[in-house]
Amino acid sequence: QVQLLESGGGLVQAGGSLRLSCACAASRIIASINVMSWYRQAPGKERELVAAITRGGSTNYADSVKGRFTISMDNAKNTMYLEMNSLKPEDTAVYSCKATLFFGRDYWGQGTQVTVSS
Repeated sequence: QVQLLESGGGLVQAGGSLRLSCACAASRIIASINVMSWYRQAPGKERELVAAITRGGSTNYADSVKGRFTISMDNAKNTMYLEMNSLKPEDTAVYSCKATLFFGRDYWGQGTQVTVSS
């Protein structure tokens, strides 16, 4: 099993920055993770993909966050990060971590709230 725990959310003013963390805990299954992703869901909106990173280090970003957000993985700590800069009120959402194994099984974290004030 894969256990995911997000942290680092909070309240920040527009133009500010936050760093989200997603810690992964598992027994003999972390090596099976192929892709890790950040999703977000704003009030009244559907969940959307924010950024993803593959085991090989390839990254992908939503157009709305390109140039502002950076996804990275610290393999030694089994922790994924999302550096968020130049935050906008429209970035306000619950941000969730997802791990996808090589055979397609997904695991989700509980989510962390990010609120950007104007």
